[in-house]
Amino acid sequence: MQIEVLKSKIHRVKITESNLNYIGSITIDEDLMDAANMIENEKVQVLDINNGSRLETYIIKGTRGSGMICMNGPAALLVTVGDTVIIISYARMDFEEAKTFKPTIIFPKEDNSL
Repeated sequence: MQIEVLKSKIHRVKITESNLNYIGSITIDEDLMDAANMIENEKVQVLDINNGSRLETYIIKGTRGSGMICMNGPAALLVTVGDTVIIISYARMDFEEAKTFKPTIIFPKEDNSL
């Protein structure tokens, strides 16, 4: 049996930019991606602490060390610059493997740095 479990989590980062006219996705500082064990094009959920919205999108690499978290495309209407969000990815794995799997969870500083 396969189940879906938490793989990675960036807990509480601030949205630094918004680009409604981009085709979609969330741009994340590459340092944060590495620390959270996330990769470009990975599907993620974005949970907005300020307004309760939840959305799914995929990751685009942002400039390393910039602290950038940019909401792109139509999702930019759901999340505002300055909002605090949680970014989560999941993985499917065998039920027995999932019992011992440890997700990667990071807690960036208020300025989105590590």
